Amino acid sequence: MTARIYKPAKTAMQSGEAKTHRWALDYDPEQPRSVEPLMGWTSSGDMKQQLRLFFETKDEAIAYCQRHGIAYRVIEPQTKTPKRVSYSDNFKFNRKETWTH
Repeated sequence: MTARIYKPAKTAMQSGEAKTHRWALDYDPEQPRSVEPLMGWTSSGDMKQQLRLFFETKDEAIAYCQRHGIAYRVIEPQTKTPKRVSYSDNFKFNRKETWTH
């Protein structure tokens, strides 16, 4: 039973940074999922894959795993560099990109 500690990324429908500042702890699946033959539902007997814990800091999540004897791995978030663009760059004479409209 291993757990992964990570910072969730924003969803595709999300433009802001809400719900991405906390660290999450998920358990890796112990059993593969199986397809029920009659109805086609996907099921598993592993109940820990339904559990997700949130922590304010990475250190709190690591301390939780160490306190309860859970093997863990930390996945560091990728840093994103913001692109600085001003509105006046759209009308520059020496634009490198083509005018789209």
